[in-house]
Amino acid sequence: MAGVRPKKKLGQHFLKDQNIASNIVKGLFDVTNPDHVIEVGPGTGVLSDLMVDNADIKKLVLMDLDQESIAYLNHRYIGKEVEILHADFLKTDFKAMFGETPVSIIGNFPYNISSQIFFKVLEHRDQVDHVVGMIQKEVAERIASKEGNKTYGILSVLLQAYYDIEYLFTVPPHVFDPPPKVNSGVIRLKRNKVTHLDCDETLFKRVVKEGFQKRRKTLRNALKGLNLPESMNDLEVLNKRAEQLSVQDFIELTKLIEGHD
Repeated sequence: MAGVRPKKKLGQHFLKDQNIASNIVKGLFDVTNPDHVIEVGPGTGVLSDLMVDNADIKKLVLMDLDQESIAYLNHRYIGKEVEILHADFLKTDFKAMFGETPVSIIGNFPYNISSQIFFKVLEHRDQVDHVVGMIQKEVAERIASKEGNKTYGILSVLLQAYYDIEYLFTVPPHVFDPPPKVNSGVIRLKRNKVTHLDCDETLFKRVVKEGFQKRRKTLRNALKGLNLPESMNDLEVLNKRAEQLSVQDFIELTKLIEGHD
């Protein structure tokens, strides 16, 4: 397609529908007017085309691991104010690239690393203020899911602690080359005002991860690896499963565990 062959090992599925591309970009620009934008996995430039001539963007970086895509984009955008990098987003040093400036991230994310991309966002939550990404529908639904749902999980809680998340729309397989075997979903993350959780954040992450790794068990059993003191045995919250707790509930549980050390 357009001189770039989609590569299975890179999880590439190139979007070929201009209206959907426009709606993805609109999903970002409807909520912010970003100065600095990274597009992850630009492929053949279907999203990039809608941003390269936007004078409000002070720095647009297109980042891809596919050398064929990089060569194509360099030719396509000769003379344009855009930085095209053959680089791994998961290893990107945002501060080295942008200083302290807030960064927005957009893309038709490679399906094979979509969860890793969001863990990277979480790691740099002090700088990444908005994300609009297209990923597998089930992953998108999981990230946006609320407590009480079977799809609610580790990424849901950790991301929702720091971001307001919306599931925007579903994208069918036939608008891609090659078509994936699943539907895709577009989600938007907007950084909330939380700078620090009201608990030990390292312990919070551990409680969330251990709770969901044994999600069919009550927290009393799922959290045995934390060696909770006997003084916590009577806590009603430990009779619940991880999927029943909201982000705030996990924060409160973490504080209880800290207080019983």
